[in-house]
Amino acid sequence: MARQQPPPWVHTAILLCLLSLTGAIEIPMDLSQPPTITKQSVKDHIVDPRDNILIECEAKGNPAPSFHWTRNSRFFNIAKDPRVSMRRRSGTLVIDFRSGGRPEEYEGEYQCFARNKFGTALSNRIRLQVSKSPLWPKENLDPVVVQEGAPLTLQCNPPPGLPSPVIFWMSSSMEPITQDKRVSQGHNGDLYFSNVMLQDMQTDYSCNARFHFTHTIQQKNAFTLKVLTNNPYNDSSLRNHPDMYSARGVAERTPSFMYPQGTASSQMVLRGMDLLLECIASGVPTPDIAWYKKGGDLPSDKAKFENFNKALRITNVSEEDSGEYFCLASNKMGSIRHTISVRVKAAPYWLDEPKNLILAPGEDGRLVCRANGNPKPTVQWMVNGEPLQSAPPNPNREVAGDTIIFRDTQISSRAVYQCNTSNEHGYLLANAFVSVLDVPPRMLSPRNQLIRVILYNRTRLDCPFFGSPIPTLRWFKNGQGSNLDGGNYHVYENGSLEIKMIRKEDQGIYTCVATNILGKAENQVRLEVKDPTRIYRMPEDQVVKRGTTVQLECRVKHDPSLKLAVSWLKDDEPLYIGNRMKKEDDSLTIFGVAERDQGSYTCVASTELDQDLAKASLTVLGRPDRPRDLELTDLAERSVRLTWIPGDDNNSPITDYVVQFEEDQFQPGVWHDHSKFPGSVNSAVLRLSPYVNYQFRVIAINEVGSSHPSLPSERYRTSGAPPESNPADVKGEGTRKNNMEITWTPMNATSAFGPNLRYIVKWRRRETRETWNNVTVWGSRYVVGQTPVYVPYEIRVQAENDFGKGPEPDTVIGYSGEDYPRAAPTDVKIRVLNSTAISLQWNRVYPDTVQGQLREYRAYYWRESSLLKNLWVSQKRQQASFPGDRPRGVVSRLFPYSNYKLEMVVVNGRGDGPRGETKEFTTPEGVPSAPRRFRVRQPNLETINLEWDHPEHPNGILIGYTLKYVAFNGTKLGKQIVENFSPNQTKFTVQRADPVSRYRFTLSARTQVGSGEAVTEESPAPPNEATPTAAYTNNQADIATQGWFIGLMCAIALLVLILLIVCFIKRSRGGKYPVREKKDVPLGPEDPKEEDGSFDYSDEDNKPLQGSQTSLDGTIKQQESDDSLVDYGEGGEGQFNEDGSFIGQYTVKKDKEETEGNESSEATSPVNAIYSLA
Repeated sequence: MARQQPPPWVHTAILLCLLSLTGAIEIPMDLSQPPTITKQSVKDHIVDPRDNILIECEAKGNPAPSFHWTRNSRFFNIAKDPRVSMRRRSGTLVIDFRSGGRPEEYEGEYQCFARNKFGTALSNRIRLQVSKSPLWPKENLDPVVVQEGAPLTLQCNPPPGLPSPVIFWMSSSMEPITQDKRVSQGHNGDLYFSNVMLQDMQTDYSCNARFHFTHTIQQKNAFTLKVLTNNPYNDSSLRNHPDMYSARGVAERTPSFMYPQGTASSQMVLRGMDLLLECIASGVPTPDIAWYKKGGDLPSDKAKFENFNKALRITNVSEEDSGEYFCLASNKMGSIRHTISVRVKAAPYWLDEPKNLILAPGEDGRLVCRANGNPKPTVQWMVNGEPLQSAPPNPNREVAGDTIIFRDTQISSRAVYQCNTSNEHGYLLANAFVSVLDVPPRMLSPRNQLIRVILYNRTRLDCPFFGSPIPTLRWFKNGQGSNLDGGNYHVYENGSLEIKMIRKEDQGIYTCVATNILGKAENQVRLEVKDPTRIYRMPEDQVVKRGTTVQLECRVKHDPSLKLAVSWLKDDEPLYIGNRMKKEDDSLTIFGVAERDQGSYTCVASTELDQDLAKASLTVLGRPDRPRDLELTDLAERSVRLTWIPGDDNNSPITDYVVQFEEDQFQPGVWHDHSKFPGSVNSAVLRLSPYVNYQFRVIAINEVGSSHPSLPSERYRTSGAPPESNPADVKGEGTRKNNMEITWTPMNATSAFGPNLRYIVKWRRRETRETWNNVTVWGSRYVVGQTPVYVPYEIRVQAENDFGKGPEPDTVIGYSGEDYPRAAPTDVKIRVLNSTAISLQWNRVYPDTVQGQLREYRAYYWRESSLLKNLWVSQKRQQASFPGDRPRGVVSRLFPYSNYKLEMVVVNGRGDGPRGETKEFTTPEGVPSAPRRFRVRQPNLETINLEWDHPEHPNGILIGYTLKYVAFNGTKLGKQIVENFSPNQTKFTVQRADPVSRYRFTLSARTQVGSGEAVTEESPAPPNEATPTAAYTNNQADIATQGWFIGLMCAIALLVLILLIVCFIKRSRGGKYPVREKKDVPLGPEDPKEEDGSFDYSDEDNKPLQGSQTSLDGTIKQQESDDSLVDYGEGGEGQFNEDGSFIGQYTVKKDKEETEGNESSEATSPVNAIYSLA
């Protein structure tokens, strides 16, 4: 967390602004004045030959100046060349080549002249050149033959271009040439090899030149290297070897310089340019380069090293940078040095540039033109573009070297003077006019300006003015007091008043008064002082894990009359507020922080006058970067040392490294974990298996997660050996009744130990003295045919490769294939436990009839019918499993009051045996499910209406309903009341004892077995009428006797009576109506309303769907339904306990309730008749 200081450029801008306050006063454009050049092209003007040529020259003056040009010091007649034109009200030349022509024909030196009746101004001499990108000459290059370890220079020699092209080296396939301290490109474009290695033959080398204006790249024919070596094997594992050269048999050599050659050289540089010194050395090992300056230190603020320390660049050279520099090239064999003598010359640069001179008649003045350079520049004066010596004599003018003195000037002295200072390295040309005017003071800015400033800041009040003679200027505050100058105030030559530190009392109206002998002028500026903007709660530095949420606070205090804007920067660049960020007035929230969110965050609180900054750093604990530069050393027959360079831990220490390997024989491209090491190491010895072509990579792990895998290492192959283990998971199982399939897990690359891995498979019947059968298999399975049914076998599988056999394998017992069981359980006995469960008991089958492994006894059962008449039931078969060899079990979750059938079978691995005898049993009556759709309505404060539908599952014959209800008011309970209803009754009305209490109702259905599941509802809460009643009571004595009140009550009573009559008539009409001709499906013969073709219309419009039938238990069944236990929460693959009972409770399927939730309370169904009989 830090309050950020203003950037350095702010102070620089203030300094430049203050310097500009001392500049010359400008003449208003409505007054007569000589020309002034305002815009021109650069001195060395290089143009693109594909575009039109533009040479700029613009000037101001009154009257407006006219323009003409010279080319190569001769008048350039624009009118005679149709391609050349001059822009309107400008001197800019346009040379158009759309109709043809060669741009090279217009190369030369151009100069612009701007003239009016008061003088002539000149532009610089503009040297026009056309950009050139010549083609590379075609050449056939022979292969370059070089001894390994020797130095080599591949010369580029690019074609001369204008400007010079950018040089870079690539292969012919456009792959960049990797450069390091051994191989690098020099400033001249050549490619230098300090020593050549055998690996340098793996590519070719082509020099490329990129030309700036044409944006083209030209490629030189590629060099091909042929490296002669004493060790022809390019063992890549030796590249990073600490003694790589001796390992390859390359002789070590002391350094020698490839560029520059010799022990000393010299270099000249111009002041203000960059100095580039270069030293490239050969040697074995590759030398290191160091730079020094004789008699002093290198300028640390301007010096930087480039090209792997082979180049030293010093920017913005000055005379102090001249002297002797030397580079030192050294390796373990020795060192050499090269001395470079640097001379700094200078093109002319201004010490005192001439400025426009404005005088009144009779005044004195001077023009000064002082410049410096190396060598010392000469000064030449001109007037209106002509040498001063050839101009008409002027008695009021005197030339004294670099100064022209004017005495008692008159109107005739007006002119434009040019000062040209030059040496062998360049020139400077400046225009300065002398204007003689007689003008009273005038103000040049708008009147009564408002300036708003921030408290304690420095500010400037401008008051631009003009007059000749130049007026004197004074400032006053609030129209009184003495002239403001000195102390906290300072007045500049151009009339600006600086207030060094603003205070509250500085607010007010400031008046500036300009006076000369011809009169005076004044202007006013109103100054308002505002409170500064300050961040009083700054964001704090935070360290967070990736994926968390972070909030950066930024609370600001500012002047209320100014508009505040709060923005955020990230790493000093504007922050893009994406979907994961939320910016509020006083904070910034980042959701799901990622690694890319790490950095410095700056809160910028700004108004139109000032701003305040506060910066905080956000550190994100992220996954580590991948390790790099893997190296294999200590190569042994069964081990190798792997070394790597750790990647950035991204602010969370690395805890572990995982080394993975890949081999290219059995599973190429698949990586396996090899070993794990602590995060404190970066080198480890790896144990290896025989005959594996290893490749390694490393993954770093920290608390946040795992890094990306490193780039793979070089490959290393170990020698072979016989297998030391045999395949695992050997099994023998039959897939048919007369075979046995022997399978195993194949061995991987690290356990094969040699080429042509195969398996010797042996088998024989158990407990016999048969000889072993054997076969050699290359895969991971073998099928033995023509086996007896379910016979045990002894099995052995042994690994073998070209180096020999593995150890003696273990013996595994397998079995041949199974056949279906031949017998079924007998003497099955059923005992009914309750209305939903039965117990089973049976005699087990003989083992020889199973013909395999006995998996389970299984009971198949189905619901044959319900004891409720005319109730359709699903006869889909269900099953209950009893694992193992057991004689009893329990079947649960049956439907009460139903007839069932059951069959028993034996199950082995092949499948079911024959079905046993079909048994029948009946479940007794049970308790019903809860009544459906229990509804409580309160039409008024006196009664409560209750309605319900019959239970979805009666589970027997309903004998009635039991309703229990109790009144309650808060925590107070009344006496419980019990009501019993007939099975046909589905409505009941309760008379309320008072209008305040609520009621809790509990309703259940009954069979002969007892009451079933209950459903509970409460009456609605009464409306809160306490406040209106009290208000009415307070006023009733006043309004009850009023005539208007009595009339209003009578009107309301009459309206209620009319509404009741209308409702009664509409209800009478909706009672019955014929529907036979309107229904697509005729009413069934069991419909009790069929005789008159009508049915009762009730308030509920939820009738059974057409095309469906109503079951005896009150549920709606689709035609041809395949209803089963699944519909009632019992899956087709029922789950059982060990005793064969289902797991779970009897539940009603929720979606069935929702589907049937729209039925009427009195559905037209045969079940109503059954309920009536009950």
